[in-house]
Amino acid sequence: MERLFKLNQLGTDVKTEVLAGFTTFLTMAYIVVVNPAILSAAGVPFDQVFVATVISAVIGTLIMALFSNYPIAIAPGMGMNAYFTSVVVTQGVSYQVVFGAVLLAGLIFLLLTFTKLRELLIESIPAPLKYGITAGIGFFIAFIGLKMSGIVVDNPDTLVALGDFREPNTVLSIIGLFISLILTTRKVKGALFIGMFITAVIGYFTGMLHLDGFASAPPAPVFFDLDLAGVFSNGLFGVVFAFLLVTIFDTTGTMIGVAEQAGLMKNGKLPRAKSALAADAVATVAGASLGTTPSSAYVESSAGVAAGGRSGLTSLVVAILFLITLFFSPLVAAISSLSAITAPSLIIVGSYMIEGLAKVKWQEFDEAFPAFLVVLSMPLTSSIATGIAVGFITYPILKIVKGKGREVHPILYVFCIIFLIQLIFFPAH
Repeated sequence: MERLFKLNQLGTDVKTEVLAGFTTFLTMAYIVVVNPAILSAAGVPFDQVFVATVISAVIGTLIMALFSNYPIAIAPGMGMNAYFTSVVVTQGVSYQVVFGAVLLAGLIFLLLTFTKLRELLIESIPAPLKYGITAGIGFFIAFIGLKMSGIVVDNPDTLVALGDFREPNTVLSIIGLFISLILTTRKVKGALFIGMFITAVIGYFTGMLHLDGFASAPPAPVFFDLDLAGVFSNGLFGVVFAFLLVTIFDTTGTMIGVAEQAGLMKNGKLPRAKSALAADAVATVAGASLGTTPSSAYVESSAGVAAGGRSGLTSLVVAILFLITLFFSPLVAAISSLSAITAPSLIIVGSYMIEGLAKVKWQEFDEAFPAFLVVLSMPLTSSIATGIAVGFITYPILKIVKGKGREVHPILYVFCIIFLIQLIFFPAH
């Protein structure tokens, strides 16, 4: 074990790595509940999403452990699941078609991993847009959480309004939110997971949560027919690009951040980067085939690093723990059916994702406004793709007006034209 994961060389031991693996798993275990809860709203069978979530997490995290030797966990990313549901609802296509878009994005990502185009794409997109995209997704999923909880409701006159705080689901959501906030503020490890557990216990004793069992044989994984042709016939190219772009930035940024924290970066570069990025891409392809959204490196891996994790043994432990959850599908299904349990996690995770806005140069209008427009449009249009599009259109235009057109990478002008054509002639409805 020590030789396989180079524990001595990395200054760690088996006990520390196992503890770090448990820490990482507890901080991100909420995805096993939240992901099926969100995607089932798009008509995807619960058991299918549950199994796909676990298997894609196991595959990606195992590749990360055994081929990259990094303490970084992989699982279906937050934000993309809410976006998936919104595409099914707003564009009137089946979830099989959107999974086709996910598979296509995963295959492209896998190809880009072994070329220089990935680095070119990352380098060409300016920092304000990167920060804006991440923050916009944060606001988007927080808004989803507010609606799931009943704190915010639809209103025909004002679009949204404050909900009824006497509704049992809303009351439990607020209680769960404050429990999770207190635990998070106190920096309790696994705060979101523990918060969900306490909320579930309250829901059970108040008659809101109904359990038909705790454990059972794992549901059988199902490979279903993806509708790749539907991606082209419905013109979902913007959706494919959104899945691809967000996955690339989210994964790369998280890997670099966690590796930096663990002291694993070498001269500003990430060793074994290709195998690390391949873990994410392979997990996305496998997940799309089984029934879940794109996978990503999880920033919660930093909790395991803080606990001493330095090698792939940490990731191996996370993968094993995810595998064990397959035997608790009745419990997960029951928890997912009560939105008050999962909604607080969406709201809090959303707040984590807006940190990058502090790095935007707000005093420089040509830098600030495109980022602002991305953040504003994602939750208001319920579309991550639209948010990306308006950012890619406004940024180069404002730079030209400012006389800084040469500072913009040529590929950004190409994207600007593509997105203009899409929004004018192929708008999402």
